[in-house]
Amino acid sequence: MSRRDAARAEAAFLRGDAGVDGVATAADERDAAEVERDTAREQLLRGHAFLGRELLTWLLFRSESTEPFARVEGEPLGVTFTGRLVLRGAFGDVTELAARGLAAPYSATVKRALAAGLLVHQARLRLELGEQAWEATLDAEHLDVRAARLPEVIAEEDDERLLERLHLAQRLARLVEALVTEFLAVRRGRGWGRTVVPAMRRWMQGA
Repeated sequence: MSRRDAARAEAAFLRGDAGVDGVATAADERDAAEVERDTAREQLLRGHAFLGRELLTWLLFRSESTEPFARVEGEPLGVTFTGRLVLRGAFGDVTELAARGLAAPYSATVKRALAAGLLVHQARLRLELGEQAWEATLDAEHLDVRAARLPEVIAEEDDERLLERLHLAQRLARLVEALVTEFLAVRRGRGWGRTVVPAMRRWMQGA
């Protein structure tokens, strides 16, 4: 990949134009199972923003625990909500609440709004894997990554720094994909309605 192509790919990803997959590999270079999985995920989420909101709400619920969300490349993936949080109705209701501040996502006000029927529509997340940390804003509509902040680049040469930043951007896309995959496995499981939703309700009510 030329330096110009790498710069364009990184810029598109950081703008959110490339979506959650970052710089996607051409379909004919991936195996059929991977293509089918990605297609199914897109069909499930696209046009169903409420699922994206359920995902972000579930992430907020889970993030208060010290347990990792998943293991990526053999290391535990941790998630923390930071900064601005936007809540909306589950099925396109016009009701909206924006909470600001580092502690806002975990405040009693936000939990009361969730208990009243709102879901997380947009959030700023910090994702930690090993000694590296990424920050990104996720939107529930298509789970696009916005305003990403990558780990510090250690390469010294300009070309190497550009390629390293592109690699870090692609890793961020894989981390988000791992969260989506974990959520969909839980959401489709029998325990979603029996145990997960009741536990989330108790958490919202401060029980």
